[in-house]
Amino acid sequence: MRGYFGIGVERISKAANVGALLRTAHAFDASFAFTVDRQVDASAFRQADTSEASRNMPLYAFADVETMTLPQGCEVVAIELHDDAVDLPSFRHPRRAAYLLGSERGGLSEPLIARADHIVRIPTRFSINLSLAGALVMYDRLITLGRHAPRPERAGGPTEDLPPHVHGGQITRKR
Repeated sequence: MRGYFGIGVERISKAANVGALLRTAHAFDASFAFTVDRQVDASAFRQADTSEASRNMPLYAFADVETMTLPQGCEVVAIELHDDAVDLPSFRHPRRAAYLLGSERGGLSEPLIARADHIVRIPTRFSINLSLAGALVMYDRLITLGRHAPRPERAGGPTEDLPPHVHGGQITRKR
């Protein structure tokens, strides 16, 4: 899959949620993870982060939204139950993205919503666990941007092979 993604949380108070999210991000091959206005000590994440993700991928801690620095060209995707949000199944993931989830009780702050390039909602009847929401978003990114055999029309596994990769023509540079 081309591109990269990172996943972050804002104002989180439950270390187990962050640890579970970091472990899942590590499993989905996230390029980085980050916290904004963290309320808990990073060492507490390790109780749920059994893959030691925080030791195997960059983990950034930003004091607030204003100090949050992301790679150039990286689009911020807020995951939030918001009136202006697009439902996840209808969302086209950016190639370079930083997904952000809010606190367990208050969601994302208004300054962060204002900074977001996209606002996405998971179409559920009510709010779900933070680490589960992050896992759903990362899985959706994988199935929409990854290279997989097409889904069959009927129930079951793929009925046709993955199409062969098409390479572009040779590029010759003149000096």
